[in-house]
Amino acid sequence: MGGAAGPLPGVPPPDLAAVCVTGATGYIGSWLVRSLLRRGYPVHAASRDLRKAEQLRDSAWGGAASQRLKLFRAIMEEEGSYDEAVEGCVCVFHVAASMQFSVPPDAADQDGYVRRQVLQPAVEGTLNVMLSCRRADSVKRVVLTSSISTATARNSSGGWNPLVDESSLVSVDSIWKEKPPGWAYALSKVMTEEAALRFAGESGMELVAVVPTTVAGPFLTPEVPVSLRVLLSPITKEPLLYPILLAVNSRMGSISLVHIEDLVEAQIFLMEAAVAEGRYICSGGSCSMDTLAELLSSEYPPRLTELGFRFTHGVKEVVRETVACCVRVGFLRNPEAVCSSSSQE
Repeated sequence: MGGAAGPLPGVPPPDLAAVCVTGATGYIGSWLVRSLLRRGYPVHAASRDLRKAEQLRDSAWGGAASQRLKLFRAIMEEEGSYDEAVEGCVCVFHVAASMQFSVPPDAADQDGYVRRQVLQPAVEGTLNVMLSCRRADSVKRVVLTSSISTATARNSSGGWNPLVDESSLVSVDSIWKEKPPGWAYALSKVMTEEAALRFAGESGMELVAVVPTTVAGPFLTPEVPVSLRVLLSPITKEPLLYPILLAVNSRMGSISLVHIEDLVEAQIFLMEAAVAEGRYICSGGSCSMDTLAELLSSEYPPRLTELGFRFTHGVKEVVRETVACCVRVGFLRNPEAVCSSSSQE
């Protein structure tokens, strides 16, 4: 996805067309608000926590651009809560979402808990946002932030698909059955996207879904975003998050990443592109778990290296000298002798 393809037909130019961002105080939402303000858009930033929104306004969204910023308190679970926030906006970026990954270990009925505490609020909350958009005559398009948790590289028999694209959807039944790490979050993203797409189709509303892979890069929020904590779990060893990273690798065959700035640029691009429709995977690239571990190690060295010590032998040299010594003392047979004897047989 590249630069903007021009405004939507009939939509005022950016200096007049207001847009709304739900979940504005989260990792993605906070960057999206900042990028939109810098482009000249008036922004309605909606959050359940106005105190956080005010802090971000002063620390990350400030300057002259903040004159085009309006803050709204809105709670997804309350129908009509977003009516005021979306009024007068041509596009709504629906970013707000539940970030509950796991189920309390003491929950006697895990399925029931997830249905009541995770799925019902997530789906009803998204539909409440969509209802507010429908009531506002000004809204021309909704850009929904989904997740790579809705996709899989595996086919129904457990093998690998040759290509992962927007149609590579994970099965809801398989999530319920297998309950992989982070399954509550994955279910909420799958079911909220399905509900939003169904609502849009029935009401004739334009909806575009952005499907980001693991989002990383700098953050504006006071707390470290969950996606970064998952990505850094090989270093931090957070016991609840590292299994989620392994589950992503198991489902996708690699770890795909997208920089936060590329993601928000893609979201704005999809608002402005006249022909955008359906789902769009947003990924800047992928790597194996081994490569990710190497990259993390190179950027976050062990304490010994941090203290100033420098290793002179890399992995290849360690292996080469180990094998050579073992051959020399007779623990391993000389590979040249092995090849010679094999050729004579």
